[in-house]
Amino acid sequence: IEHLIQASDVAHTMQHWQVYRKWNGRLFHEMYRAFKEGRSQKNPAEFWFQGEIGFFDFYIIPLAKKLDECGVFGVASHEYLNYAEQNRREWEAKGQQVVQELVREADEQNSEVAVRSA
Repeated sequence: IEHLIQASDVAHTMQHWQVYRKWNGRLFHEMYRAFKEGRSQKNPAEFWFQGEIGFFDFYIIPLAKKLDECGVFGVASHEYLNYAEQNRREWEAKGQQVVQELVREADEQNSEVAVRSA
């Protein structure tokens, strides 16, 4: 049951790339906004790319393997592992560009909010 609870928290990483990107982007924007507003000392843009690689290597893929081994989701367990591995490869190939896009999006959103507030 522990693996199920862990998986529920990070399920987006074991789904299609677009689902992963959507939720990864939302978390990035939340953390980036906190940094810009002074509620966080670390700029996520500086560590996001490499942090996701480590997250996949040391948490997501091992968890997906455990889920696959115990077969808790039936045949879908192997699919989740495949998606996790695919997302890791895609992140390695596109992640730095994705982070640049996320920063640009976040800055645009913050500019729009500032204009509306003025």
